[in-house]
Amino acid sequence: MKGKILDFNATTSQGVIAGEDGKRYNFGAAEWKGEGFAGAGLAVDFVAEGDTAKQLYMDKSIVPASSKKVAAALLAFFFGAFGVHKFYLGYNKQGVIMLLTFLFGFILLGLPSIAIGIIAFIEFILYITKSDEDFEQTYVIGQRPWF
Repeated sequence: MKGKILDFNATTSQGVIAGEDGKRYNFGAAEWKGEGFAGAGLAVDFVAEGDTAKQLYMDKSIVPASSKKVAAALLAFFFGAFGVHKFYLGYNKQGVIMLLTFLFGFILLGLPSIAIGIIAFIEFILYITKSDEDFEQTYVIGQRPWF
């Protein structure tokens, strides 16, 4: 059966899926068999046993309508030291950290600014080398702000 993860609590390792049949199914992290990590908003394929979901896999037949991967990678390459790619992905706190570190880094002989530029370039490489599904799972659904 196919469905969508409504909620997943990493602390308790428990989650809820809305099945295509309109019912909700509980699952534990031990039932996750696919690549990556379970997260809210992820389309899944699973076996329903009563009100429990078993053998969960990411549904790769559903490709995200608009991947942010290419835009985020280009922003990280050209404007990464200013944190523009962080703002684009919705990580405002991390974007402000990168921007202020870059701008005020010149006070300390530019070393913090160089470090932020290197971090942005590493993120560019990570973004561009991940598959679209992996990027969506990690940075959009999984909300992983750094590396």
